[in-house]
Amino acid sequence: KQIVSFIHANGAIAGIQLAHAGRKASCELPWNGGEQIAEGGNSWLPVGPSPLPFKNGQVIPHELSISEIQDIVFAFRAAAKRALEAGYKVVEIHAAHGYLLHQFFSPLSNNRTDVYGGSFENRIRLVIDVVEAVQSVWPENLPIFVRISATDWTENGWNEHDSLQLSAVLKDRGVDLIDTSSGGNVPDAFIPAGPNYQVPFADKIRNEIGIYTGAVGIIVDAQQAEDILQEDKADLIFIARESLRDAYFPTHAAQVLGDDTEWPNQYVRAKREPVKK
Repeated sequence: KQIVSFIHANGAIAGIQLAHAGRKASCELPWNGGEQIAEGGNSWLPVGPSPLPFKNGQVIPHELSISEIQDIVFAFRAAAKRALEAGYKVVEIHAAHGYLLHQFFSPLSNNRTDVYGGSFENRIRLVIDVVEAVQSVWPENLPIFVRISATDWTENGWNEHDSLQLSAVLKDRGVDLIDTSSGGNVPDAFIPAGPNYQVPFADKIRNEIGIYTGAVGIIVDAQQAEDILQEDKADLIFIARESLRDAYFPTHAAQVLGDDTEWPNQYVRAKREPVKK
């Protein structure tokens, strides 16, 4: 609550991302290599839709039972309720990057034969269950986002057509925005990363399905981000690593785009005039 209150007091809106790592869990900290911990005091047994590890040599995940899946759905609901009580105004369900919900989507990681496997409708069932669970505790006037990987970048995997179908279903279910990323479910996929490389996915979902989208991935400067918005390719820009490189990215972006913003008193002497357009 203290963190959320501080964010809101300074003119921003606090949102939270809810996720389950599934078979990619039980890992070292990123700055310690990020590799999966197979056994020992800090390890735990990863779970997934099927007993298929993310890559060879990793722990074989426990295949979730129906009752265990229901427990996870309830855990998402409980997490959303706690987030609301803490004062968050946006909740995002993370269903991308090879984490649990994405693992259920993709036939490369889901070979179940029950109601959570096989057909497209069955493979997306869990994310629909999670969306409905979150909606049961989340106010209608506050947005729900879903982050997806638009493609596995691998033959016979989850693909752009699947993502268009899923986005249409999520729109019908009342989801407000699709945060459009890609990859993460296959360790050896070739991903053609570069500036704006995922923007076409956000563009297509936005303009074919008619739902708000967010663009993400190697968006590193203000004008680049503004162009995506002005060209109607997305409705929001998600900045992550660039904010780690530059903690004042929003302030610097405002200056580049000709807007004037308040600076903390301790930094006012460093403030420059907005760029004149």
